[in-house]
Amino acid sequence: MSDRRKPAPRELEVLHSQRLTPHMLRLTLGGPGMDRFPEPDLSGGYVKLMISQEDGASPLIRTYTIRAHRPGDIDVDVVLHDDHGPASRWAMAAVPGSRLMVGGPGPSKPVDEQADWCLMVADMTALPALAVHLETMASTHRGAVFIEVTSEDDIQSLAHPEGMVLHWVINPRPGTADGGGPLIDAVRAWPWPDSGRGFVWGACEFSGMRALRYYTRQVRGLERRQCYISSYWKHGMAEDDHKVVKREDADQDAQA
Repeated sequence: MSDRRKPAPRELEVLHSQRLTPHMLRLTLGGPGMDRFPEPDLSGGYVKLMISQEDGASPLIRTYTIRAHRPGDIDVDVVLHDDHGPASRWAMAAVPGSRLMVGGPGPSKPVDEQADWCLMVADMTALPALAVHLETMASTHRGAVFIEVTSEDDIQSLAHPEGMVLHWVINPRPGTADGGGPLIDAVRAWPWPDSGRGFVWGACEFSGMRALRYYTRQVRGLERRQCYISSYWKHGMAEDDHKVVKREDADQDAQA
Protein backbone atom coordinates (compact mmCIF):
# COMPACT_ATOMS: atom_id res chain seq x y z
CA MET A 1 0.00 0.00 0.00
CA SER A 2 1.37 3.45 -0.94
CA ASP A 3 2.08 6.01 1.78
CA ARG A 4 -0.27 8.94 1.15
CA ARG A 5 0.66 10.91 4.24
CA LYS A 6 1.42 14.54 3.59
CA PRO A 7 5.10 15.39 3.93
CA ALA A 8 6.01 17.21 7.11
CA PRO A 9 6.53 20.98 6.73
CA ARG A 10 10.15 22.01 6.29
CA GLU A 11 11.91 25.19 7.34
CA LEU A 12 13.18 27.30 4.48
CA GLU A 13 14.92 30.64 4.47
CA VAL A 14 14.74 33.63 2.20
CA LEU A 15 17.77 33.71 -0.09
CA HIS A 16 16.74 36.65 -2.26
CA SER A 17 13.92 39.15 -2.66
CA GLN A 18 13.14 40.91 -5.95
CA ARG A 19 10.35 43.33 -6.83
CA LEU A 20 9.21 42.21 -10.28
CA THR A 21 6.49 44.83 -10.74
CA PRO A 22 4.75 47.28 -8.40
CA HIS A 23 2.34 44.54 -7.25
CA MET A 24 4.48 41.40 -7.56
CA LEU A 25 7.39 40.34 -5.37
CA ARG A 26 9.56 37.28 -5.99
CA LEU A 27 11.05 35.43 -3.02
CA THR A 28 13.71 32.79 -3.55
CA LEU A 29 13.52 30.22 -0.74
CA GLY A 30 16.15 27.60 0.05
CA GLY A 31 18.47 26.35 2.76
CA PRO A 32 19.00 22.92 4.34
CA GLY A 33 15.27 22.22 4.29
CA MET A 34 15.46 21.81 0.52
CA ASP A 35 17.46 18.61 1.02
CA ARG A 36 14.14 16.79 1.52
CA PHE A 37 12.26 18.61 -1.23
CA PRO A 38 10.92 16.16 -3.83
CA GLU A 39 12.39 15.91 -7.30
CA PRO A 40 12.12 16.34 -10.26
CA ASP A 41 11.14 19.89 -11.29
CA LEU A 42 7.92 20.91 -9.55
CA SER A 43 7.51 24.31 -11.20
CA GLY A 44 3.80 25.07 -11.45
CA GLY A 45 2.97 23.09 -8.32
CA TYR A 46 2.25 24.78 -5.03
CA VAL A 47 3.52 25.17 -1.48
CA LYS A 48 1.90 26.37 1.74
CA LEU A 49 3.70 29.25 3.46
CA MET A 50 3.13 29.21 7.22
CA ILE A 51 3.38 32.81 8.38
CA SER A 52 3.95 33.36 12.11
CA GLN A 53 1.77 35.85 13.95
CA GLU A 54 3.05 38.30 16.52
CA ASP A 55 0.38 37.38 19.08
CA GLY A 56 1.53 33.76 19.17
CA ALA A 57 -1.60 32.43 17.48
CA SER A 58 -1.41 29.58 15.00
CA PRO A 59 0.48 30.50 11.82
CA LEU A 60 -1.48 31.82 8.89
CA ILE A 61 -1.29 29.44 5.94
CA ARG A 62 -1.18 30.88 2.44
CA THR A 63 -0.93 28.92 -0.81
CA TYR A 64 1.53 29.95 -3.52
CA THR A 65 2.64 28.57 -6.86
CA ILE A 66 6.20 27.33 -7.31
CA ARG A 67 7.22 29.73 -10.06
CA ALA A 68 10.57 27.97 -10.57
CA HIS A 69 12.26 24.97 -8.98
CA ARG A 70 16.01 24.48 -9.10
CA PRO A 71 18.28 22.16 -7.13
CA GLY A 72 18.43 23.79 -3.72
CA ASP A 73 15.84 26.55 -4.06
CA ILE A 74 12.43 27.63 -5.34
CA ASP A 75 10.91 30.92 -6.46
CA VAL A 76 7.56 32.06 -5.07
CA ASP A 77 5.85 35.14 -6.53
CA VAL A 78 3.68 37.04 -4.04
CA VAL A 79 0.97 39.48 -5.13
CA LEU A 80 1.15 42.69 -3.10
CA HIS A 81 -2.45 43.73 -2.62
CA ASP A 82 -3.09 47.37 -1.87
CA ASP A 83 -4.67 46.48 1.47
CA HIS A 84 -1.39 44.80 2.53
CA GLY A 85 -2.71 41.67 4.20
CA PRO A 86 -0.52 39.55 6.48
CA ALA A 87 1.12 37.62 3.64
CA SER A 88 1.98 40.82 1.75
CA ARG A 89 3.34 42.43 4.92
CA TRP A 90 5.51 39.43 5.68
CA ALA A 91 6.82 39.21 2.13
CA MET A 92 7.71 42.91 1.97
CA ALA A 93 9.53 42.71 5.31
CA ALA A 94 11.39 39.47 4.48
CA VAL A 95 15.15 39.77 4.02
CA PRO A 96 17.83 37.17 3.26
CA GLY A 97 17.95 34.90 6.29
CA SER A 98 14.27 35.28 7.20
CA ARG A 99 12.83 31.84 7.94
CA LEU A 100 9.42 30.22 7.78
CA MET A 101 7.87 26.79 7.66
CA VAL A 102 6.69 25.57 4.26
CA GLY A 103 4.20 22.77 3.62
CA GLY A 104 3.79 20.70 0.48
CA PRO A 105 4.61 20.61 -2.32
CA GLY A 106 1.47 19.80 -4.27
CA PRO A 107 1.04 19.09 -7.99
CA SER A 108 0.25 21.51 -10.79
CA LYS A 109 -3.03 21.48 -12.71
CA PRO A 110 -2.07 20.58 -16.28
CA VAL A 111 -3.32 21.88 -19.59
CA ASP A 112 -4.67 19.37 -22.11
CA GLU A 113 -1.83 19.32 -24.64
CA GLN A 114 -3.94 17.26 -27.07
CA ALA A 115 -6.60 19.95 -27.50
CA ASP A 116 -6.77 21.77 -30.82
CA TRP A 117 -6.84 25.16 -29.10
CA CYS A 118 -6.57 26.51 -25.60
CA LEU A 119 -8.11 29.47 -23.78
CA MET A 120 -6.18 30.56 -20.68
CA VAL A 121 -7.49 33.09 -18.15
CA ALA A 122 -5.71 34.40 -15.05
CA ASP A 123 -5.52 37.31 -12.68
CA MET A 124 -2.32 38.23 -10.85
CA THR A 125 -2.69 35.49 -8.23
CA ALA A 126 -2.65 32.88 -11.00
CA LEU A 127 -0.05 34.60 -13.17
CA PRO A 128 2.86 32.48 -11.80
CA ALA A 129 1.07 29.21 -12.61
CA LEU A 130 -0.01 30.50 -16.00
CA ALA A 131 3.54 31.58 -16.81
CA VAL A 132 4.90 28.10 -16.08
CA HIS A 133 2.32 26.52 -18.40
CA LEU A 134 3.15 28.95 -21.20
CA GLU A 135 6.87 28.23 -20.83
CA THR A 136 6.45 24.47 -20.96
CA MET A 137 3.66 23.87 -23.48
CA ALA A 138 4.42 22.77 -27.03
CA SER A 139 5.55 25.46 -29.44
CA THR A 140 2.73 24.46 -31.80
CA HIS A 141 -0.02 25.22 -29.28
CA ARG A 142 -2.48 27.93 -30.30
CA GLY A 143 -5.21 29.91 -28.61
CA ALA A 144 -5.64 33.00 -26.45
CA VAL A 145 -4.41 34.12 -23.03
CA PHE A 146 -6.20 36.78 -20.96
CA ILE A 147 -4.31 38.16 -17.97
CA GLU A 148 -5.67 40.76 -15.56
CA VAL A 149 -3.16 43.05 -13.84
CA THR A 150 -3.58 46.05 -11.59
CA SER A 151 -1.67 48.51 -13.78
CA GLU A 152 0.30 48.66 -17.02
CA ASP A 153 3.48 48.57 -14.92
CA ASP A 154 2.47 45.09 -13.73
CA ILE A 155 2.68 43.61 -17.23
CA GLN A 156 5.49 41.04 -17.38
CA SER A 157 7.44 39.62 -20.29
CA LEU A 158 6.31 36.01 -20.64
CA ALA A 159 7.79 33.28 -22.80
CA HIS A 160 4.96 31.67 -24.77
CA PRO A 161 4.22 29.79 -27.99
CA GLU A 162 3.78 32.12 -30.95
CA GLY A 163 0.27 30.78 -31.49
CA MET A 164 -0.86 31.68 -27.97
CA VAL A 165 -1.87 35.33 -28.25
CA LEU A 166 -1.55 37.36 -25.04
CA HIS A 167 -4.19 39.92 -24.03
CA TRP A 168 -3.46 42.10 -20.97
CA VAL A 169 -6.47 43.48 -19.10
CA ILE A 170 -5.88 46.45 -16.79
CA ASN A 171 -8.11 46.56 -13.71
CA PRO A 172 -7.06 48.75 -10.74
CA ARG A 173 -9.71 47.14 -8.50
CA PRO A 174 -9.54 43.38 -9.08
CA GLY A 175 -12.25 41.17 -7.65
CA THR A 176 -14.70 43.97 -6.88
CA ALA A 177 -17.05 43.71 -9.87
CA ASP A 178 -20.00 41.35 -10.18
CA GLY A 179 -19.80 38.89 -13.04
CA GLY A 180 -16.03 38.80 -13.18
CA GLY A 181 -15.43 42.38 -14.31
CA PRO A 182 -13.12 43.43 -17.16
CA LEU A 183 -11.28 40.09 -17.29
CA ILE A 184 -14.37 38.03 -18.10
CA ASP A 185 -15.77 40.79 -20.31
CA ALA A 186 -12.62 40.47 -22.43
CA VAL A 187 -13.06 36.70 -22.62
CA ARG A 188 -16.67 37.06 -23.75
CA ALA A 189 -15.56 39.43 -26.53
CA TRP A 190 -12.99 36.95 -27.87
CA PRO A 191 -14.03 35.31 -31.18
CA TRP A 192 -14.76 31.75 -30.10
CA PRO A 193 -13.19 29.12 -32.42
CA ASP A 194 -15.77 27.53 -34.70
CA SER A 195 -13.93 24.21 -35.04
CA GLY A 196 -11.61 21.88 -33.16
CA ARG A 197 -11.66 20.60 -29.58
CA GLY A 198 -10.85 23.27 -27.05
CA PHE A 199 -9.59 23.34 -23.49
CA VAL A 200 -9.95 26.13 -20.92
CA TRP A 201 -7.49 26.73 -18.08
CA GLY A 202 -8.64 29.50 -15.80
CA ALA A 203 -7.82 30.69 -12.30
CA CYS A 204 -8.83 33.98 -10.71
CA GLU A 205 -11.01 35.57 -8.02
CA PHE A 206 -14.13 33.62 -6.95
CA SER A 207 -16.75 35.71 -8.77
CA GLY A 208 -14.65 35.69 -11.94
CA MET A 209 -14.24 31.92 -11.67
CA ARG A 210 -17.99 31.40 -11.49
CA ALA A 211 -18.61 33.74 -14.41
CA LEU A 212 -15.93 32.00 -16.50
CA ARG A 213 -17.31 28.58 -15.64
CA TYR A 214 -20.84 29.61 -16.61
CA TYR A 215 -19.70 31.17 -19.88
CA THR A 216 -17.51 28.30 -21.05
CA ARG A 217 -19.80 25.45 -20.02
CA GLN A 218 -23.33 26.83 -20.20
CA VAL A 219 -22.98 29.37 -23.00
CA ARG A 220 -20.22 27.74 -25.07
CA GLY A 221 -21.11 24.16 -24.22
CA LEU A 222 -17.75 22.76 -23.16
CA GLU A 223 -17.74 19.56 -21.11
CA ARG A 224 -16.27 19.41 -17.60
CA ARG A 225 -13.28 17.44 -18.85
CA GLN A 226 -12.46 20.30 -21.23
CA CYS A 227 -12.02 22.77 -18.38
CA TYR A 228 -9.86 23.47 -15.38
CA ILE A 229 -11.42 26.53 -13.75
CA SER A 230 -10.57 27.43 -10.16
CA SER A 231 -10.75 30.36 -7.75
CA TYR A 232 -7.51 31.31 -6.00
CA TRP A 233 -9.11 33.90 -3.70
CA LYS A 234 -12.33 35.74 -2.85
CA HIS A 235 -12.53 39.48 -2.45
CA GLY A 236 -12.84 40.51 1.22
CA MET A 237 -12.27 36.99 2.53
CA ALA A 238 -9.27 35.28 4.16
CA GLU A 239 -7.90 32.09 2.62
CA ASP A 240 -9.39 29.74 5.22
CA ASP A 241 -12.89 31.18 4.70
CA HIS A 242 -12.42 31.15 0.94
CA LYS A 243 -11.56 27.45 1.06
CA VAL A 244 -14.91 26.74 2.75
CA VAL A 245 -16.88 28.74 0.18
CA LYS A 246 -14.88 27.19 -2.65
CA ARG A 247 -15.59 23.67 -1.41
CA GLU A 248 -19.32 24.37 -1.03
CA ASP A 249 -19.43 25.81 -4.54
CA ALA A 250 -17.59 22.80 -5.97
CA ASP A 251 -20.05 20.43 -4.27
CA GLN A 252 -23.01 22.32 -5.72
CA ASP A 253 -21.44 22.34 -9.17
CA ALA A 254 -20.82 18.59 -9.02
CA GLN A 255 -24.51 17.99 -8.24
CA ALA A 256 -25.76 20.27 -11.02
